[in-house]
Amino acid sequence: MDDSSALLCLDLPRAEELRKRRADDLAVDAAASRARALADPTRLAVALILRDGGELCVCDLAWIAERPQNLVSHHVRALRSAGLARSRRDGKMVMYALTDEGATLVATLADAAEVAA
Repeated sequence: MDDSSALLCLDLPRAEELRKRRADDLAVDAAASRARALADPTRLAVALILRDGGELCVCDLAWIAERPQNLVSHHVRALRSAGLARSRRDGKMVMYALTDEGATLVATLADAAEVAA
């Protein structure tokens, strides 16, 4: 059975308005990149820990997440590269926290998945 139709059923005024308001390709690519950053289970777990713990060092994140420190360090750098986390040096330690955008995205994902706080 052919699902295609020979009729053009386009609400042109509505379609034109929506086309004018659609996000540009760069914004969509950036949003997709941030979403991909949280698609990894370990990365999402680290982001959830940062959401709940505020600012933490990698050694604390690794202990809480029960993952190797080098793995957590890799994932927190990926979060930072995606603009979802920020870092600052405190003596010899580097402290990480979610950015406002990261906190918003993590909260949205956590709400959608009903991940407990």
